Amino acid sequence: MPDRTAGLLLPVFSLRREGGLGIGDTRSMREWIELVAAHGVKLIQLLPINETGSDDSPYNAISSVALDPVYLAMEDVPGVTSESLAKAPAPPSSERVDYDYARQWKRALLEGAWNSWPDAESALHEEFATFHKEESGWLENYCIFRSLVQLAGTERWGDWPEGWQQVDGANAAADGHEDLRAFYAWIQWLCFRQWREVRTFADSRGVRLMGDIPIGVSRNSADVFFGRDDFDLDWCGGAPPETVFKHDAFIRKWGQNWGIPLYRWDKMEREGFPWWRQRVSKLVDIFHVFRIDHVLGFYRIYGFPWQPERNAEFLPLSEKEAKKRTGGVLPRWVPRPDDTKKHCAANRAEGETRLKMVQQAAGDGEVVGEDLGCVPDYVRPHLYSLGICGFRIPHWDFDKKGKVIPGDEIPETSFATYATHDHDSIPAMWADFHRRASAANDDEDDRIETAAGLKRLADFGGIEGLGEFDDDKLWALIDALMACNSRYAAIMVTDLFGMTDRINSPGTVGSANWTFYLPWSAKDCAGRSEWARLAEAIRKGNR
Repeated sequence: MPDRTAGLLLPVFSLRREGGLGIGDTRSMREWIELVAAHGVKLIQLLPINETGSDDSPYNAISSVALDPVYLAMEDVPGVTSESLAKAPAPPSSERVDYDYARQWKRALLEGAWNSWPDAESALHEEFATFHKEESGWLENYCIFRSLVQLAGTERWGDWPEGWQQVDGANAAADGHEDLRAFYAWIQWLCFRQWREVRTFADSRGVRLMGDIPIGVSRNSADVFFGRDDFDLDWCGGAPPETVFKHDAFIRKWGQNWGIPLYRWDKMEREGFPWWRQRVSKLVDIFHVFRIDHVLGFYRIYGFPWQPERNAEFLPLSEKEAKKRTGGVLPRWVPRPDDTKKHCAANRAEGETRLKMVQQAAGDGEVVGEDLGCVPDYVRPHLYSLGICGFRIPHWDFDKKGKVIPGDEIPETSFATYATHDHDSIPAMWADFHRRASAANDDEDDRIETAAGLKRLADFGGIEGLGEFDDDKLWALIDALMACNSRYAAIMVTDLFGMTDRINSPGTVGSANWTFYLPWSAKDCAGRSEWARLAEAIRKGNR
């Protein structure tokens, strides 16, 4: 049985360091690995690090394999000099991550280094050539796609010149840009080179890295462009309506429309799931453990027959009016709902085939399933039977009487945490309760729901009363989480330092999402008292 492990959720983009060009990178990762290892944390949970599209969301990658060069430590790029680094001005803001600034200056530095690449030592040229050959199965198509993204000014390949929108035309268009394609291959070599070094460093400190594999991939990705037979472009994946999203009328009425194309699972299975096997095998090249985001999608997924760009059009419509615009179909479970025993059995069987394939492709890598949301009764027992840890959010985990499940009754095969990147931190949850309690115009149902959740949270931590939040309450909750029976117990970095900052707010678009930037570097906060207190909680919890 694997060791009981304490983890910390650390988005890479949030990791400040001196010289980091306004965003976290592989050097700041090594600094944080050193710091957490010294205090008993043996797992760092990351968000996806694949190259993103224009919205900078780590869950909207333009490749299921290619890594995002925004996380490169430029000091470690061959050909980047201290003189060239000194030319980059200070970021316009030190409060949030500025992706435009980071990409602009890292791109300039990479282009300068690429121009000097012919003079690099021969051993580096041989290393790059080996990488290019070994990774050609995905790299060639990615480099063509990425080159055309640059030339067209957008990853939305449906907006490219008409002759480029089919594979043959795209290949022909890229034929005259061999140097640009080689440049993008070189950048990926740098990315994998640095991240493999991060993994080696983590191994030396006894820390495991936990990656994240989104259930879908962007419609505007190299994967979909070159392999569109694997995807059903008539449907978008998402989640069913949820009344908890009080701020979003569309989600409350229709659900979450993520815009990701659905998979043609039958074709993938007939061919032995080559795309999935490649995706997983490259992930465990860097990560020891990985979380499948929305693992429920391996069983069935909620589908929309329109793209997210049309959500506003459908918001005011009745079901009858919506059907007129879609040819008679409405958002629904795909391939089937869990409304009968037969359907449940079919969904479970298909999920088993797919998840066993993922486990096989992962080899020694461990799979964790994020099973939150509308969860059928068969999912958690099934994940347990496969040895896959599902998520446990204590204040969401209660019996039929509304009583919270005690920590010593949570299954060992589980991943316990108070929040994901899509949720409030512990201090923010408490602040939200008190805000709602004093707001004269707040919805009464919201108040009752928020109070019930916070009461369960307090009960889990052995806290009496819901008075103002303080350090005693915070550490009572962290102690309780570390003492619970779950194999993994993880907190967000915002929980550790008592912060109310949000990493992402689902259903919203804005500069606050994915731009949380820690106010200090690992070196700056190494002496803070929270570290000794966390180490004590981990020790007491026998992790």
